[in-house]
Amino acid sequence: MNSGVRRAVAAAALVAALGVTTACGGSSETTDAKKPAASEKTSAPAKPAEEGAKALTAAELEKAVVATGDVKGYKVEKVGKSDLPPAESVPAKPAACQPLADMFMFSTQPTAKDRVVRTLMATDELDPKVTSLALLAHDGSDAAEVMKGLRTASKNCTAYEHVDYKYSGVKERPAPDAGDEAVSYDVKGVIDGDKVPMTFTVVRSGSTVVAFYTMNMLDSSKTDVPQVIVESQLAKLAKTA
Repeated sequence: MNSGVRRAVAAAALVAALGVTTACGGSSETTDAKKPAASEKTSAPAKPAEEGAKALTAAELEKAVVATGDVKGYKVEKVGKSDLPPAESVPAKPAACQPLADMFMFSTQPTAKDRVVRTLMATDELDPKVTSLALLAHDGSDAAEVMKGLRTASKNCTAYEHVDYKYSGVKERPAPDAGDEAVSYDVKGVIDGDKVPMTFTVVRSGSTVVAFYTMNMLDSSKTDVPQVIVESQLAKLAKTA
C-alpha cells in the first residue's frame, strides 16, 4: 500500500470537508430538484469517438477549464499539480469497481495524458456544497474506453475497498444529456470514521473526459452536481479547446 496515495485520498476528503465548514454558517435549501430533470436519462447512446482525435495539451487544458467568473454564483480555486493524487491506478477490491476507485482520485485507465483540477464553492455562504472537477486529456478511443468502464462499474459495483478505505452505496443515477456521452452515480465513502456521500457525473466531450463530483457535509441527501457547473464547463471546453 502506497502511504502517499493513502494520504492523498484522506486529504481530498478533508479539504472538501474543511471547505464546507469554513464556507457556510448553516444549512439551507438548495435549488437541486428532487427528481431528474427532463434533460437527464438513465442511459444515453454514446456518440462514437472521433478516429484519430488527439489529447489536449497541458496549455489547452488550462485554457479550457473554468475560472472564477465563468460559473455564475461560484468561485473557482485552482488545485496545483503537487496537490493532486497520483495519476497511476492503485488496485481496488473487487476489481470490477476499479474505474470508480480511479475516478475518485481523478485518475483513469488508460491514464490521461494530462489533467487539470478545480474546486468550486458557491458565493452564497449558506450553500454547503463543494464540487471538484477535472479535465482529463485522452486520445479519442481511450476516452471512450474510460466511459465504458465507468458505465459498467456503476451498474455492477455496489461496494469496494481502496487504499485502506471503504466505499459503499454505489448507485447509478440519471446522467445529463451532455457532451458525447455521460455517466452519473452515487457513492459513499467512510474516511477516518466519517461517512462522506458523493455524487459523480462524468462526461466525454470529444477526446476529453470531464469529471465532476460533489460533497455536502451538512445534508447528505443533496449532493447533486450543480447543472450550471456542468453546462458552464462544457461550454468553455467546446469554445476554447
